[in-house]
Amino acid sequence: MTTKRRIAVLFGGRSPEHDVSAVTGLQALAAVDASAYDAFPVYISTDGNWFIGDPLRDRANYLPDDNTRRALTEVMLDAGGDGEGCLIPKKAGLFGRGGAKKFDAALLAFHGNQGEDGQIQGLFEMAGIPYTGMRTLASAALMDKSVTKRLLAGHDIPQLGCAILRRPAEGVIMSGDALAEAVGNAKFPACVKPCHLGSSIGVSKVEDMKELREVLPTIFRLDPVAIMEPFVPNLVEYNVAVATFDGAIRTSAIERPKRIAELLDFKEKYLSGGGGKKGGGKAPGAVSEGMLSLTRDINPELPTDVEAKIRNWAGEAFTAVGGTGAPRIDFLGDAETGEIWLNEVNPCPGSFGYFLWEASDPPMLFTELLTHLIEEAVVEFRHSRLPADPTPKDARLFKRPYE
Repeated sequence: MTTKRRIAVLFGGRSPEHDVSAVTGLQALAAVDASAYDAFPVYISTDGNWFIGDPLRDRANYLPDDNTRRALTEVMLDAGGDGEGCLIPKKAGLFGRGGAKKFDAALLAFHGNQGEDGQIQGLFEMAGIPYTGMRTLASAALMDKSVTKRLLAGHDIPQLGCAILRRPAEGVIMSGDALAEAVGNAKFPACVKPCHLGSSIGVSKVEDMKELREVLPTIFRLDPVAIMEPFVPNLVEYNVAVATFDGAIRTSAIERPKRIAELLDFKEKYLSGGGGKKGGGKAPGAVSEGMLSLTRDINPELPTDVEAKIRNWAGEAFTAVGGTGAPRIDFLGDAETGEIWLNEVNPCPGSFGYFLWEASDPPMLFTELLTHLIEEAVVEFRHSRLPADPTPKDARLFKRPYE
């Protein structure tokens, strides 16, 4: 009998997108192919502690309260994995709960900073443990919207210009002079948002400098950097996922989010009701809170050249960073002029973007997508694995004890 691979599904974390990550992680945990893998949850709390235990499989236990935590085991990652992961209980001995938990690969279901942005990827690289998704450099670069623009600037992919606004060393209010210098010649109305977050958290439309000053403190509590871009009139969005299957780049179905307001915010995407407001109207300068169930058109009818541009640009962006995983690439368009710009890249999209793959041609079920990500993680690890002692003989300054 073939031994099942043990898969640690990691989610949560110290990010404003913590809750969305938990939803994605639980969805993935339920969808992993149980005939091939033995998957278990690893929950990272909002204060950065790691937990394992069967209660984490039940969505009703989130966020775990003190009673639930008593039924869990707090663990830490052994950084000397060398191909195998190991979670060590923080409390050992008589009152400890179980021994070390070993696993073969990590299925990463994080969104936002401290999870999707290269930090946890770097941890698993250092520990020598296979992990899913984009590699450390790609994750870090693509989670920074300003770096994404610079990274792709040399490619024939249209992008909007931007101004970068940085949180001051003290507090969250930029001085008038500093703000004016940062904004420069940027025009209003504008869209301003956190530079390192997704899920539409903190996104706002501003009409002038006064509204910009009003929304920045809220954004700076979420992210030390804000990005300001021209607001696109007649706005339409197109999202597409991309991955490599059998050596060939493939794009998913295209989605066109339905919008009930000028700016699609977190609640409109995930709750489909604009926060309970009929019509979903949004006051100028208001800041959104985030996302849970997107109303969308899948595979909308598009002019052939528009669809081709979206798919080609998505594939080119994916290739530019040595693409792995199945990121979702988002585009903005002006419905009247037909102009399209790449907006951002989501290294790990909500729910892994499984609905886009299920609607693709040919369709790919969520379980198949996760299997691909897990097997790709193992292959990537094998390709990048270093020998036990990677120091070349002619670069060694000290005698090896095994020589």
